[in-house]
Amino acid sequence: MKHEFLDLIKLRRSRYDLTNKSTLPKEELVKLLQTCVLHTPSPFNSQSSRMVLLCDARHRQFWQIVKHELQAIIPPEKFVPTEEKLASFAAAYGTILFFEDWSVVESLQAQFPAYKDNFPRWAYQANAMTEFAVWSALAENGMGASLQHYNPLIDWEVHRQFHIPLDWKLIAQMPFGVALSEHAPDKTFLPIEQRVHVACP
Repeated sequence: MKHEFLDLIKLRRSRYDLTNKSTLPKEELVKLLQTCVLHTPSPFNSQSSRMVLLCDARHRQFWQIVKHELQAIIPPEKFVPTEEKLASFAAAYGTILFFEDWSVVESLQAQFPAYKDNFPRWAYQANAMTEFAVWSALAENGMGASLQHYNPLIDWEVHRQFHIPLDWKLIAQMPFGVALSEHAPDKTFLPIEQRVHVACP
């Protein structure tokens, strides 16, 4: 079922009740991710965003890494809620890791020193747009997702176990899959007048 763009924005929500099912075969899922990365804008057309798709055993391996790293810093008597949350992510179909290639960012800083301080911020903004594009595309295809940030705690093990280039900086992690329930829980909103100011004559 196809949706108009504004409908997709409303449809895209954080979903935690995920199953290990996908509405797309892996080949189509890969094409979807490639399209999002290819057509998401980036500063100076830097194309610095990177992505890693983890499925099956690799997906479960990732959440074991997160669990192991968190167990080292959270007391056992307080770990149960964290363990339950991680188990819900591991129960999903897959995980998408979002990175920025920092060698590209540093190259732009060297080429355009007047904007040096801006390039890291612009890289994060570009990555966020990529995340949003992927999240919306998953929603359009009947899948739910959430965005997690266990970096930088897990960075070294992720690079080591998945052979990720060291120049790739981990930004976010997105577990995804078909949600158990058809509709997301209700969400409350601040009055829109507090958030959008109109200054047109």
